[in-house]
Amino acid sequence: MRAFDMDPTGQRHGGMPTWPLKWGPPKSEFATRRQLRAMGLRPGGGQVCGQLVWRSRKGEERYAWLYRVDLAKPVRPMTPARAAALDRAMAARQTCPKCLVRFEACLPLKTLGSCWGCSDEAAALTELAA
Repeated sequence: MRAFDMDPTGQRHGGMPTWPLKWGPPKSEFATRRQLRAMGLRPGGGQVCGQLVWRSRKGEERYAWLYRVDLAKPVRPMTPARAAALDRAMAARQTCPKCLVRFEACLPLKTLGSCWGCSDEAAALTELAA
């Protein structure tokens, strides 16, 4: 831990309270988005109230924003319309444009443009193997 990272008042970080990763504030007061989601809450438009900082294995600085738990709102319930919209969005990512088969996982449409069976790379590899 660097002494520079421990700044609960935010004097050295432009007014943003900052803590090292394992020395963060009490979880009853502040939480990250994932922690809020695990509690069934969302930031609800609340402003970022603090940050955690740590170094990755490559030496890069990483940050996690903290939100106040008392200002968080409950997660909105899934409505039939939202579920249908989510299903349509996932269908676009899981359906091969060439063979029109929907898979359980998302397809590499940006790199291959289709499912593995329909891609030109798969045909080239089967020709090399033969």
